[in-house]
Amino acid sequence: MKKFQIFIALLSLAILFIGAVVLNNTFLAKYRLDLTQNQVYTLSEGSKQIIEQVEDPIYFYFFFSQENSEGMTQIRNYAQRVQSLLEEYASLSDGNIKLEIIDPAPFSEAEDNAEEFGLTAAQVGSLGEKLYFGLGARNAFDKSETIAFFEPSKESFLEYDISQLLQQLVAPKSINVSLLTGLPVSGSANTMNPMMAMQQSQPAWVFYQQLEQLYQINRVETVNTEIPANTDVLLLINPNEMNENLQYSIDQYVMNGGKALIFIDPLNESTGVMPTDSQNTASLLAAWGIEYNPDIVLDAASALEIRLASGAAGKHYGYLGLHSQNINQNDAINAQLESINGASFGSLMKMDKLKDAQFEPLLSSSSSASTMELEQYQAVVDPNQLKVGFEPKNQVYHLAVRVNGKISSAFATNDELNQAANFKSETDKANLIVVADSDILADRFWVQTSQFFGEMVATPFANNGDFVANAVENLSGSDELISIRARGKFSRPFTRVNELELKAEVQFRQKEEQLQQKLTETENQLAQLQGQPLEANQLVLNDKQQAAIDEFAKQRVKIRKALREVQHQLNKDIEALGRWLKFINIAVAPLCLTLLLFVFSLLLKRRRLT
Repeated sequence: MKKFQIFIALLSLAILFIGAVVLNNTFLAKYRLDLTQNQVYTLSEGSKQIIEQVEDPIYFYFFFSQENSEGMTQIRNYAQRVQSLLEEYASLSDGNIKLEIIDPAPFSEAEDNAEEFGLTAAQVGSLGEKLYFGLGARNAFDKSETIAFFEPSKESFLEYDISQLLQQLVAPKSINVSLLTGLPVSGSANTMNPMMAMQQSQPAWVFYQQLEQLYQINRVETVNTEIPANTDVLLLINPNEMNENLQYSIDQYVMNGGKALIFIDPLNESTGVMPTDSQNTASLLAAWGIEYNPDIVLDAASALEIRLASGAAGKHYGYLGLHSQNINQNDAINAQLESINGASFGSLMKMDKLKDAQFEPLLSSSSSASTMELEQYQAVVDPNQLKVGFEPKNQVYHLAVRVNGKISSAFATNDELNQAANFKSETDKANLIVVADSDILADRFWVQTSQFFGEMVATPFANNGDFVANAVENLSGSDELISIRARGKFSRPFTRVNELELKAEVQFRQKEEQLQQKLTETENQLAQLQGQPLEANQLVLNDKQQAAIDEFAKQRVKIRKALREVQHQLNKDIEALGRWLKFINIAVAPLCLTLLLFVFSLLLKRRRLT
């Protein structure tokens, strides 16, 4: 009878467990609790708003090679992270996003589909097996987009990349970029060379050629009175003096939520022209709350090394090479950018009137920087003169910034223009990127061009072109997409383990170095003894020589053993921590469960007795 009761109890528990699983998968699957520190499994509001725009079915095909990724723990963990995020997109779409998980086995139809989408196949293993780890997506109109390979190094921007792909499928359209500039970025005829009988045409700058391949570029001249109505991104690059109506058109474009990428430069050294008349642009920026300082930023820590007139190499404090410490890697447009070069940067500051907007630096100088007035900088002939009397101000200068939020019109107090029918005096959806330099667009600061079988080939040595392309791409997206920021990483460092490693390093490294030095000396002495020539008529080592060699050999063994012991001590605390974690993971849960059952059985016995 007792055995039957136990059987019934176990059967009831099994049925209860299965029922709970079915209930969870059927009704509670869409409810999740994200306990990660940075909420990496929770989509931002911008992504949710993009998902809400999905009306027709969109198919996500997530390709990941399970078999060929065996043993690659980091990649497999990241693949699980990507899959979880894709499932979150699908679960919030009311069934409009269909997610399919595909393992493209070698020589399978799934592998053909991965290649059809254009996914990147990474070569892994000694036999060159292919690892697919990407996303192919298609909308109801058969337009497809891909993420060729999910690079773990871009984990912070995983959500941005997926949301960007989704938006391209939700609202596909061509992007119109309106360009207003006083620089010959689209190429020009060279009339300045007196040695040439005929004019020599100059090719378009490489960044402009790249933008032409991606977007529809519409030139706007300073004599125009308004910018095109279909402008998606306004690109201002050192425009010459603009008439008032054109300034008003730009201002109202921004007030109506238009996005703008603005380059303002105290001196464009790449074209050899005089300082640009940037007063109009500076006035617009000041009215919007962005102060532009035309003094040249000199930076001893970021200075580029150039070939001086004397033929020697030397640093030019006005030519800056910005690296990861000067580039805000938390912004989507700067993801994976390693270096950006430029010359004679101005600087940007946030004004008090910009209190309701975000002012986010994108590029900054080091703290070993100072400024010099433009006229004084222009008078410098030898770059070494910039070092004379140079004193860093321990201040970081903002060289490029992003501004989002509320700004006011530059024509709010213009009694004539602010009476126009559609005049807007302010906006809370400003989207501006401002760069205090235009030399970063010039080829010589970031790309080397050469002729290859009659074709011009551009080889970049800095990321200036990527910066511009990323900025235009980012601004051409919706407000929801632009609002998505870098997220935390799923993989978190083992800080406790790192602390133990550092502590062990400090404690044992000195002893290890002493032993290593003693071992080297012993081995050298042993080698000298073994290499000594024998005396005349001596065929073998005498007892004294052999004893010395044996003694040094013993010392070598002893020192090596001590070294191994020291190296073992380095990991001793870490191994102890690992044992505790194993104990907690393996033993604590069963012990707790057993304790609960024991308490439960005591309660049952007490109930029967009463």
